[in-house]
Amino acid sequence: MDERCQRAPFGVLDVTAKGTVSAINETGRTLIDATDPTGAQLAEVFPRSVDDTILTAFGGDSITETEFEEYYPDIDRWFAVSVVPLENGGTVYLQDITEHYREKQLLQEIQQERRRTTLIDDVLSDILAALVDATSREEIAETVCRGLGETDLYEFAWVGERDMGGDDVAVRAVAGETGETFRAVRDAIDDGSVTTPEERAVESGRLEAVQPLTASSAIPESVRTAGFADGIQSTLAIPLVYEPHVHGVVGVYAGGTETFSERERASFDTLGEVAGFAITAVRNRNLLFSDRVVEVTFELGEGSVLARLSQSLDATLTVEGMVPQADDPLLCFVSVEGEGAERVGQETAGIETIERTRTISASESGGTVELSVRGPTALLAISSFGGTIRRASFDSGTGRLVADLPPDADIRHVVETVSSEYDGEFVAKESRQRSVTTASEFRDELDDRLTERQRTVLRTAYLADYFESPRGSTAEEVGAALDITGSTLLHHLRAGQRKLLDAYLDRTPEGR
Repeated sequence: MDERCQRAPFGVLDVTAKGTVSAINETGRTLIDATDPTGAQLAEVFPRSVDDTILTAFGGDSITETEFEEYYPDIDRWFAVSVVPLENGGTVYLQDITEHYREKQLLQEIQQERRRTTLIDDVLSDILAALVDATSREEIAETVCRGLGETDLYEFAWVGERDMGGDDVAVRAVAGETGETFRAVRDAIDDGSVTTPEERAVESGRLEAVQPLTASSAIPESVRTAGFADGIQSTLAIPLVYEPHVHGVVGVYAGGTETFSERERASFDTLGEVAGFAITAVRNRNLLFSDRVVEVTFELGEGSVLARLSQSLDATLTVEGMVPQADDPLLCFVSVEGEGAERVGQETAGIETIERTRTISASESGGTVELSVRGPTALLAISSFGGTIRRASFDSGTGRLVADLPPDADIRHVVETVSSEYDGEFVAKESRQRSVTTASEFRDELDDRLTERQRTVLRTAYLADYFESPRGSTAEEVGAALDITGSTLLHHLRAGQRKLLDAYLDRTPEGR
C-alpha cells in the first residue's frame, strides 16, 4: 500500500482475490476495531451487518464493484463502503458516517414528534371543547374515551371513577380496540391483590406512565401477558383531579414502546385537571338544581386554623363567605364577635397558613375581617366534592361545619377525607327537601327588594351603557337624564347593587 493510502483520513483495505486482507491503513484498523488483520480472511475481521454486502462483493468468482451504506451493530457504527476490483483482488474504502446518520435520525425523530404532538394537541383541544358543554359525569367519561380511544394514536382508552362509598375504581366508559388487555386490567382491579397504574394514579393524584409495558414489574403479570398478545407496549394513567380531590382516572394504552413523551404527559396533565374541574362543575350544577340535598355536619378541632384563631381571640368566628382562587390563597370573610376583630392581625402573626389579614369593619360589638389562607382546608375540601358551606362557626378552639352535598356525592369519601385530613369528627347526615327557585321567581324576589327609585336608576344606567367598559355614559350624564346629581345617582346605584349581590350571593342565614 502506497504512502498516500497509508495516511488517508478514511479506511483502506487491500484484499486478495481469495478474500485475504493483504494490507490496511491505520484509519481502517481503527474503524473496524482490529489490531493487525493482515493475513486474515476478510469475513473474520470485518464487522458483520444484516445484509453482509461486503462479503457478497467478494463471495463470487470475481469481485463485484459496489457502493453502499450499512449499519454494523457489533461496533455501533454506520459505514459508507466502496469496493473497487483490481487485477489480483480489490480495494475496500471505508468512511465513518455514524454522526451523519445519528443527526438524520434525530431530525426524523423530532419531525415525527412534532407531527405527533400537533395531532395530540388537536385531539385534546377537541376533547376539552366538548367537556365545556358536558352536562353529566357519564357524558364526560364518554367524551374522553371516544376522543382518545377512537383515534389512530392509541389502541384504547377507558375511564374509571371511585365507587360510591369506597376507594375502588369502577369502569364508566371504554373505547377502541381493547383486545384482551382491557379485560386483564379490569380483572386486576377487581382482584385487589395487585395494583394497576390506574389505581396508583388515583391514590397519588399524579400521572403514571409505564413503557415498555411488557417488561415492567409495575404492571400485573396478567396485563403484561395480554398486552404482549395485543401488541400493546405503553400505558398512561391520568388522574381526574380538581384541587385536593381525585374523581377518577383515564387509562390510555398504545402500541409504541416510547409513546408518551414528556411534552405529551404535560398535555395529558392538563386534560386530567380540566376533566376533574368538569366533573366538579357537574356536581355543583346537580346541587344547584336538585330539589334534595344531603346535609352533613362536622365538629372541627385544633387542626382547623379558624378553630385555633377563635381560641386565641377568645371570640366566636363565623364564616360569612369564601372565594377560592385556584393556586392563590383562599379568601375567607369572617365575622368576629366582640373586640376580637381589632386583634386579628396580632394573633395571626404566628400562624403560617394565614398569609394576610385585613379588617373590613370593627367596633366594640364585633367586626368583619378578610383572611388569606394558604393550603388545604376543610372548607376547600367540601367545595372540591361539589358541596357548599351552609354554616361554619368557631368558638373556644372548636368549630361546627354544616355543608350541603348533591344527592349523588360520595358521602363516605367526604366524611373520611374531612375526618382524617382536617381533624374533623362526623356528627350527622340528613337528606332534606330544598325548594328550587325558578328564574321568574328569582326576578320577582329581586323586584320586591328594590325600591321604585332604585329600579329606575339601575335600569337607566344599564340602558345608558354605564356598566360597559369603556362606559357609554358618566354618572353625571345618567343623573342629568333623571334630573338628579351624580352623587345621588351613585348612592342609589350602590344601594341597588348591594341588594342584587345579596340575592345572588345569598348571604342570608337560610342560604349559607
